[in-house]
Amino acid sequence: MLDSGPRLTHAHLRTPRAAAVAGILFSVLLFMVFGLMRLSIPGDPFEPGAWLEGRLTYVALAMNLVPFAGIAFLWFVGVLRDRLGVREDRFFATVFPGSGLLLLAMLFAAAAVFGAIIIAFHAAPEALEHSATFHFARGLAYGMINIYLVKTASVFMITTSTIALYTRLTPRWLAIGGYVIAVVLLFGSYYFDWSLLVFPFWVLLVSVSILWEKEAAPNST
Repeated sequence: MLDSGPRLTHAHLRTPRAAAVAGILFSVLLFMVFGLMRLSIPGDPFEPGAWLEGRLTYVALAMNLVPFAGIAFLWFVGVLRDRLGVREDRFFATVFPGSGLLLLAMLFAAAAVFGAIIIAFHAAPEALEHSATFHFARGLAYGMINIYLVKTASVFMITTSTIALYTRLTPRWLAIGGYVIAVVLLFGSYYFDWSLLVFPFWVLLVSVSILWEKEAAPNST
């Protein structure tokens, strides 16, 4: 008999616990990022940039947390796909990770724009503030987060909820709730400044549900 050799991926890395922990970490980090940003940066994209003259400690901390949130989200998506295995068809195998990658790309790009604004301001404060360059960068970051990232998050939630309904990945009420929250993001993001926070909140619920199922399974045997 031929020795197949040691497995490169250990079984415990593919367990639902890994997805749950990664999802919880992502949710907490994204809550912190959005909260810190809103404490320092006004939601109005037409504001003249007076926030640049204040302390930027919160903004800098938020920018440094974004990469860690992205890594946790990638882990969350990857382990969920591993759990689905052969039950995941080709259509959802494309839309599910694709929407997640687009979401992360826009989150990273928006963080990079805010970082560039801060660097440019420190290099030439008088030239940047109230300039067309500042308003362009501010509008670019606003559009990425409040329009494109929100809509992509809705697609991710709808796809994940559909997969959850057919594979029983999560409780039925949580999958249906994902549809409801996705609709709120699609049509309510223009009216509610904090509407984007429902996305990490939903990921948190999914993660806790998976973790709870994993903990309850040994007790039921």
